[in-house]
Amino acid sequence: MKPSKSTIFLFALILLSPSAFGEDIVTDSAFLNHICISFDNYTANSSYASNLNQAFAQLASKAPPSGYAQASIGKDPQTQVNGLGLCRGDVSPADCKNCIVTGTDELKVRCPLSKGAAIWFDYCQLKYSNAQFFGRIDNRNKFSLVNVQSVESNVTVFNEEVMGLLSDLVQKVGGTPKLYVVGDREIEAFKKRLYGLVQCSRDLSVAACKKCLSDAVGELSRCCDGRIGGRVVGGSCNFRYELYPIVDEQK
Repeated sequence: MKPSKSTIFLFALILLSPSAFGEDIVTDSAFLNHICISFDNYTANSSYASNLNQAFAQLASKAPPSGYAQASIGKDPQTQVNGLGLCRGDVSPADCKNCIVTGTDELKVRCPLSKGAAIWFDYCQLKYSNAQFFGRIDNRNKFSLVNVQSVESNVTVFNEEVMGLLSDLVQKVGGTPKLYVVGDREIEAFKKRLYGLVQCSRDLSVAACKKCLSDAVGELSRCCDGRIGGRVVGGSCNFRYELYPIVDEQK
């Protein structure tokens, strides 16, 4: 059966945190989601299959040093493969490579013979398509993950603090070469520290990155109202917030 085409793909999954209010760090690159984004299939041993394998190899080779790479393989529009690999801004080259390689292997299994697909892990994301998508905000392939627990009181205050932190990070992201920013703030009403992360794919301009993130943060009330942790993840950008450090530099 052919993979279904993603339209505006937004749904909530339950993300169990290591500790509801603890200081644990997520240390492995957990699988988050995948989407088969094309109605069209290619055939095994075809030119498209060869180009896809070359694109995967190029991304696995070029992404780890800087955390990002894009590839376009093939001159024929019918068989050209466009792909990108993006690793979280703090991830080491070795972990980045492992994540990208795992992603290529998983996509071959999860979206067999699909001309377009995307996959996300904690450490990286991988996307490819027959269509040229570089520099364009991907609003079609998006999903949310939320913590199973909600705050028990002062929900409005908590939501405002989350929005405030993420909005601050969005404003700072343009000043970073990786389009990646982390930050934190104290929530006095809860006597807890709130941690946040925002990141864009580096094929986007700074203006497009901020637009992508602002739109994602604008979905907070729908996805994450009162939740002690959550994220919106898409093909072009993502954000996350938690009541524990998300990356090592926040410890």
